[in-house]
Amino acid sequence: MRLPSGVYHENYTQDHAWWQTRFVWIRMMVVGLILFVAIPYYAISNGQLYYLALANTVGYTILGAMGVQLLVGYTGQVTLGHAAFIAVGGYTSSIAMLQWGIPYPVTIVLAALVAGVWSVLFGLPSARVKGFYLIMTTMAAQFVTVEFIITQYVAQIGGRGHYFSLPPGTITIGPILFGDRENDIKVYYLMLVLVIACTVFLANLLRTRVGRAWIAIRDNDIAAEVLGVNIVRYKLLAFFVAGMLGGITGAFWVSNLSAISPEHFQFSWSLWLVGVILIGGTGSMYGTVFGSLFMTLIPEALKVIILTLTPYHPIFTQLLDKFLYVREATFGLVIVLFLLYEPKGLAYRWAQIKNYIHLWPFSY
Repeated sequence: MRLPSGVYHENYTQDHAWWQTRFVWIRMMVVGLILFVAIPYYAISNGQLYYLALANTVGYTILGAMGVQLLVGYTGQVTLGHAAFIAVGGYTSSIAMLQWGIPYPVTIVLAALVAGVWSVLFGLPSARVKGFYLIMTTMAAQFVTVEFIITQYVAQIGGRGHYFSLPPGTITIGPILFGDRENDIKVYYLMLVLVIACTVFLANLLRTRVGRAWIAIRDNDIAAEVLGVNIVRYKLLAFFVAGMLGGITGAFWVSNLSAISPEHFQFSWSLWLVGVILIGGTGSMYGTVFGSLFMTLIPEALKVIILTLTPYHPIFTQLLDKFLYVREATFGLVIVLFLLYEPKGLAYRWAQIKNYIHLWPFSY
């Protein structure tokens, strides 16, 4: 990392600090104030709860993509079934509250553990296969888990059919009640806490021996094994941690909707999460955030543009009526454009911008 002239490190603690200069500290404080104070204040004071709901969707996408980033970006294990583990977490949390009366915070931990173990079961083939064959295995996890086990059996528990609705008063954290008229602001703060906690956990884990082993497996698994890395053990550990993150995501989704259905975890959502990290940048924590922001806000901006142009031509009305298809087509087009013109993602572009600023006026 480049530091300003005259700033240097005297020990390893300074060298490994997250925020190494006063400017970075100030910048992060400003970001914190915007997230924790400015956005909620603006949304509530102006009655624009839509922005809080949009922010919650961004946070949900970040949490969901974090596990995909770990597998694809840091361990080199391709996955196309991560929505299955999110579904396992969501249903574990819901059933634990509805059937056994377990408090919501405890169900988040339980959802993480169950989803992590379930992820390991489908990660076992990674010990023998890779590439295309691993893609097929993770796709099997999606269809076996969501389309068969959850839809045909788990969703039938309690005679509720496919749709689980959690009554008011079911989701609580101490005195805080979710599912009332002020639900968006409560979910927003819960989302911030979970995103920050999961980001700190994963970022620190990647700086340990475990994280270095994952990166070594990603870069060259044969060389890593020759150097003494137990690749089977570390691959399964990566699937477990990714599944845990997926379970936390599913448990959070329950608090956002106070309901859950297999339709929330379709195969398209697994593809969407892979697209998030491809656009944001693989192998980068920034990439998860940038990709989630891009993939959530761009469709909303596109919808606003079409809505604005509706009075000028009938074709825009037709596009608005079929916006779901427009959204999916835009998603495919964006993926192609990024693979052609920005293959390293938004995180790489952000790093280049920072380097330019740090080196100015001697930028190259």
